[in-house]
This record gives sequence, structure tokens and C-alpha cells, in this order.
Amino acid sequence: MTKTMHPETMMLHAGPRCEAGTGAVAVPIFQTSSFQFRNSEHAANLFALKELGPIYSRIGNPTTDALEQKMSAMEGGVAALAVSSGQAASAVAIQNLCRPGDNVVSSTDLYGGTWNLFANTLPSMGVTVRFVDPADPEAFRRATDARTRAYYAETLPNPKLMVFPIGEVAAIGRELGVPLIMDNTASPLICRPFDHGAAVVVHSLTKYVGGHGTSIGGIIIDGGNFDWTAHKERFPTLNEPDPSYHGAVWTEAVKPLGPIAYIIRARVVLLRDMGMCMSPFNAFQFIQGLETLALRMREHCSNAAEVALHLQRHPEVSRVIYPGLHEDKEQIRRAQTYMKGFGGLVGFELKRGGEAGARFIDALKLFYHVANIGDVRSLAIHPASTTHSQLSPDDQLASGVTPGYVRLSVGIEHIDDIIADLDQALAVAAGGIAKAA
Repeated sequence: MTKTMHPETMMLHAGPRCEAGTGAVAVPIFQTSSFQFRNSEHAANLFALKELGPIYSRIGNPTTDALEQKMSAMEGGVAALAVSSGQAASAVAIQNLCRPGDNVVSSTDLYGGTWNLFANTLPSMGVTVRFVDPADPEAFRRATDARTRAYYAETLPNPKLMVFPIGEVAAIGRELGVPLIMDNTASPLICRPFDHGAAVVVHSLTKYVGGHGTSIGGIIIDGGNFDWTAHKERFPTLNEPDPSYHGAVWTEAVKPLGPIAYIIRARVVLLRDMGMCMSPFNAFQFIQGLETLALRMREHCSNAAEVALHLQRHPEVSRVIYPGLHEDKEQIRRAQTYMKGFGGLVGFELKRGGEAGARFIDALKLFYHVANIGDVRSLAIHPASTTHSQLSPDDQLASGVTPGYVRLSVGIEHIDDIIADLDQALAVAAGGIAKAA
């Protein structure tokens, strides 16, 4: 293909231009468990990593490989690993670096499922997660010790919607030898964390990348820009002999293949052993989503901006949470520095509180009441009683969730229809509360 630096082009044309055997332009669905080896030498080379290629679909598949190449090109990385869900991507990204007794420093501004993974499940496996407020980037430095293996954050946190200081925290991490892992689920194309110093990017592909809401999947992308050998003592999983792979030292073993030690280990150790692989059919579905992602993100951003302005003027709304309308100067600076557009998510508080929020949700007709974000359809949810309900009240507040908070994922319908549905639902909520009083 013609060389380009534009991710909109790369995500369409990166990877195989056509299927070698037939010339098929659309990536085929290789719905197979296994792959025939040419001969015994070929098989031995594949298993010894002397040659890369498909062995078994739990470890890799040509359809998922095409998706991995496209997502890596879109984000500006060097290699990627598709997995079964966004949650799996977050877990593997951390587990690839950590052993019992290690720790990770994470932003408090997280999706509820990630918070629960970090606060409860990972500690049960011996990995501690230290939560810090990203309002002060130096908090990451203060929470770092010799067993800190990574920093973790969301670019546009769901549901707090306060843009993370990627460059500032990445710089602190590189000074101390700690990589920054960024969840870029809510900001594909409108932010590229590698451009600002992040080392690893994860996505829940279920959201904006797919857009269609038909498939569950996640991906981990290696930026190839972090020197895992500069602080060898921090990364024993990459710099010490791995007994599960004949004593391979990953930073040395994969040198001829490029700076991909992190993603190779995630594939041939964690994916091999724990099996959270993506189905080829789901990979095919996400490739279809990628083909229109640039167009959809423009419409999501445009519609969300109009919704935010409309709600800001609405008499039943006390507060709007949206990166483009923040009153804090530092938040405005971060949004303008790291984002090209402010995304498709809008949060707001109703003046009449939590009961009005529930009535509002029940009155919606065009918006779907679902747990997802990023569909082409407009979606709404009350996080305190759903996605963040497992969190304590204090942890809910730390992640940006109050009893009356409603989160919208604004779709690509006509803006007049979106606003009309919001207005009628707000009227029903207000009327119901007034009648009850």
C-alpha cells in the first residue's frame, strides 16, 4: 500500500491486502482449530519461535492476526494480541508483568468492572493495586516502589469523563522505569496514547471499534517504545529465564523479531496457558467495524457535543459531565492536548436526584438501557445501580459515580431525534417526581 501516517487509512489497509490463496479482498473467517504443518521441521520451528505462523487457534489465527495488524497500525504500535474480552485484555496486560508480591499503580477513574478486578480479584492472586487520583500526576511517583510493575489508566474514564494526563504520568514512569498501560476504549482514533509516551494500549473492541454490539472482544497493543531491559530488576517475567518455555529470556529470545518481547510473552505463555482467545468470527466482525470507525467517531463526537450543550441549558439538569464543557482549566488543557474531539460519552446529574434518574431511564424510548457503550445506537444507564453497583459508596464517588448520575453513550441517529427523546424522558421524570410530592 502507499505509505501513510494517517491511522484512518492504516486501519483499512494494514495487514494482508488480500487472501493469498484466492485473492479475496475481505479477510476470510478461518473457522478452524488447527493448521497443517508443511513438515516436521516446519512444526518444530513454529513451536520454537524460530518462525512465526499459525499453530492452533487458541494461540493465533489468520483472521485474528489481520485484526491485530490493523489495530496495531491504527494505534501506532508494533504488535498486538486479540483476546476474548476487554476485561481479559486488562487482566493479561497486568499479569504479563506481575508475580505475587508485585504491585500496580492505577488511576481511581475507572470502569466499575476494572475497579473490581483491581481491588478484589488481582489481590487474591497476590498482585496489589494502589489507587491514586490522577488530578495530581505526581501521586503516581509517590505510590511507586521497587515492586511496582506498571501504571494503569483510562484515556477518557468511563464514567468520570476526565481526560487522563498521559504525557505527565508516562514521563514519570519512564524516569522510574515503569510502563504506562492505557485503556483507550472510549477514544479510538481521537487519541493515540503511544504518541504521548504510553507503553501499552488496551481496548474493549466490543465498544466503538465494533460499533455494532454483536461481539465481545479485547486487544492488547505493544508500543515497542519501552526498553524492558533498562530496568531488568523490575521485569523478571521478561528478563529472567522462563521455565514454561525451556528457560527462554524473552527480551533476548525475540530480539531478531523486533521490540515485541512483551506481546510475544503474553501470547505464547498467558494466552497459551489460560486460553482467553478471540473467536475468528468475532475478529471478522471487528474488522467490519474498523472499516467505518473514522466516520462513526466523527458523528459520535458531533452528536455528543450537541447533547452536552442542550443538557447544560435544560432546567431539570444540575450538572453536565463532558470533556468539552469542563470548568477546570487543567481539564480543558488535557482534553485539548490529548484528544481530537471529545468522544461520544456524556454524563449528567438530575436536579431531582436518584429517583428522577431512574424515572428518566425508564421513560426513554429511542435510547437503549444497556450496559454497553460505543454502539451506533444511543445508549443510557444509571451506573450506581448497575455497572458500579459492586463498589462501595466511597469507591463509587472516587470513580465519579453519584446516586443521581446518568451516563449516555450518544449514537449516530439524527441529532433532532436524540434530543427529542431526552427531552420527553426528562419531562416524564420531572412530572413523576412532582406528582409523588
